[in-house]
Formats: sequence, structure tokens, C-alpha cells
Amino acid sequence: MANFSKPSVPRFSVDVYQNEYLPDGGTQVDAIVTVTSTGGGTLAGAPAAARPAGPDTDAAVALMVDCSGSMDYPPTKMRNARDATAAAVDTLRDGVHFAVIGGTHVAKEVYPGGGRLAVADATTREQAKQALRKLYAGGGTAIGTWLRLADRLLSSADVAIRHGILLTDGRNEHESAEDLRAALDACAGRFTCDARGVGTDWEVKEVTSIASALLGSADIVADPAGLAADFTRMMENAMGKEVADVALRVWTPVGTTIRFVKQVAPTVEDLTGRRTEAGPRAGDYPTGSWGDESRDYHVCVEVPAAGLGREMLAARVSLVVPRPDGSAQNLDAQGLVRAVWTDDMTASTSINPQVAHYTGQAELAQAIQEGMDLRKAGDIDGATAKLGRAVQLAGASGNADTAKLLAKVVDVVDVATGTVRLKAKVAEADEMTLETRSTKTVRVKK
Repeated sequence: MANFSKPSVPRFSVDVYQNEYLPDGGTQVDAIVTVTSTGGGTLAGAPAAARPAGPDTDAAVALMVDCSGSMDYPPTKMRNARDATAAAVDTLRDGVHFAVIGGTHVAKEVYPGGGRLAVADATTREQAKQALRKLYAGGGTAIGTWLRLADRLLSSADVAIRHGILLTDGRNEHESAEDLRAALDACAGRFTCDARGVGTDWEVKEVTSIASALLGSADIVADPAGLAADFTRMMENAMGKEVADVALRVWTPVGTTIRFVKQVAPTVEDLTGRRTEAGPRAGDYPTGSWGDESRDYHVCVEVPAAGLGREMLAARVSLVVPRPDGSAQNLDAQGLVRAVWTDDMTASTSINPQVAHYTGQAELAQAIQEGMDLRKAGDIDGATAKLGRAVQLAGASGNADTAKLLAKVVDVVDVATGTVRLKAKVAEADEMTLETRSTKTVRVKK
């Protein structure tokens, strides 16, 4: 792991927002936990020549570029992919280990080759861009093989941050869904990965499942001309990461159970099923790599009912990272979730604004996903009801970006009541953009 005494490494803080008051007999406690890291990631976005090499450069990156036959239709797609990857290579800071992988029905090392990683400097960046010029489209698509090669290459570097960037334009037709899932299971926790679909011939659930399993971001680049800007932003973000494998550790007392733990900002991601046990009554939930940023988590616990006037610690939330010996290092940041039983009805029935907001944001994401599935299945009434509810929730929470995407799929009659009509014709890019970005949330209005 990284050396935590370095001044460039983030400092973490934890803030808890909740209504701690429960009515007589109440058992459910909800809290929004805001985790913030500050003081790290200060090099992201600086020109490559301005970034220092040396021991602080503790990262490795694998760029996976779809080279299947469909990337030649139109021919500009492959050219834009080469240019985008070259732009990402230019964003690598000196000293970062990296490799470029060409993906078809097999995975091939484009640069540097020989089962190794290159170390970024002016020479290797130029060599990588020269190698990219030789990429051509031809073959099928088996994304699991790309991920497994990326894992082998990234694991060869003794670094803290391991990150992948994956671009595809088609469906994963040359391996089974089980093969892809097995590859994701094998890679989970070993590196993070951002996934992008270019054009409109790829499968949204495939690309989003890759990003979800590997704790990265997913998005659509409908116009291949936008790839270079998107790849540059992704690489700048990756270069800003300073601490890897951060876990949210949740401890609960005897008799208390965790109902769920979800990331709710900047995107909705259910972490409940990813818990690993961490000693008596404690579990770790993976959050991936961090730089300068803030994220929100919804922790819901069930406590044993207690009498009026009683109070208890319902959960303690802290942050840990693994040490080389397999033990965990505490990052000296924690928050407490409390439960207090009261007969004050005003206090016990008040919903904390942060909890209410993110409950709505999670419902918004689910309503969009269910609505789009129903629309594809031909259930017009069901799709209209779900997407109408999504419009209502987006309007109430101030999620303007999602509201704009919904307006390309439905005609909005009344936002407040969620009254909508499905559009007769929807551009495929608009439909896929709404699906891909459905889990993006907005922070609580101040």
C-alpha cells in the first residue's frame, strides 16, 4: 500500500447525517455517511512533463481498446479510438506503469509486449502512440479475455493503484455470459476499471456490469468524435487516485443487523452483497480507489426495540486499507450511528433530509431501469407508470441532468404528478444514454 505519511496522500473524514430518534418499539435506523478525502490527487490534469516521477508515482494502468470488426463501421470509429487512446497515454504522468491491449475474440498486447508494463516517460509515450497507429479492426468480441490479460499485466507491478480503462462498441458475442462473469469475479478487488460503450451497438447491462463489478464508472460515447475528450478525463481522474482498496468498515453491537449498505453519490451502487467479515460483528464494504473527492453512503440497520428514554450505538463506521501482511490499517476517520427512543412524535417521525433525498435517488434509478425494461418488453402501461414516477422523482430532487434525459424518452405532461406519455420514436442513443446514466445522482440541495 501507499505510504500514508506522504503529504500528497488524502486525509479522510466521516460525517453522519440521521434522525436518531425512534418511536416506542421502532427498530429501523437510517443514516447517510459522507466520506471525504482531501489533500491528495493534486497532480491530476497537469501536463505530463510537469508531473514528477519517483516513489510517489505508485500506479499502473491498462488501456483495453476494442479492435473487433465492427470498429471499422464507420472507419472513423477505429481512428477515433486510436486517437482517444493516444490522448490518454499523453495524460499518463512520468513513472506510471502502463500497457495497451487490443481486444477482439482474444486479447493481444499492443504495447509494450512481452508480458510486461512500460514505465511512462517521453520516450515510452511516443512509442505507445506509434504502436497504436498500427491497430486495425478485425475479429470478434470476448471482453473477459481482455480483463484477464489486464489483470496479469497490472499484477506484475508492485504498486498501490491498479486501474483499467475499457472501450467496446459491440456485444460480447464470442464468450458466454458465464465466462465474462467468471472473469469479473477473478478481477474484482485486484484493479478498478472504467468502461465505455461507443456508438449504439453495445449492450448497456454488459458495460455497466463491468464498471459495477470493478468499482469504476460506466458511460456512453454516442459520437466517436467525443472519445478523446472522454479518455483524457478518465485518465486524469485515474492519475488523481492516491489510496487504493479503501473499505467502509461497519461494526454493529449484539442484536443489531445490517439491512443494507449502498453508495448513493455520485452514483447508486449496492454494496450489501460485497461484505467481507472483519472480526466480531464487523464487516468491510469495498469502495475502490480515492483521490480528492467526497462520496455518500446509505447505511440501514435493524436494532432491537428498547424502552422510551433508552439510547444505544447502532453502528460505528470507519475506513480501513489492507496492509501487505493482510491485516487492516485504520485511516483514523469514523462516524457513529445512534438510536434514541422517544415519545416525542415530532422528533421520531421527522425524516432526515439527506436520508429522504437519497432514498428518492435510489428509487429514481430503479424506476428508470424497470421502466426501460418494461418498454423493451412492450408493456406500455407499466413503462409509462415507472418512467412517470422517475420524472416526478427527478423533478422533486433537482436532478436536472436525469430529467433532461427522461424528456428524450417520454413527453412530460406534469412533473409534479409524474404524468407522462411514451414517445412513439426514440433515438437509440438517447435510450441508451438514459439507461447508462440512470444511477447518477445529485447531492442534497443546500
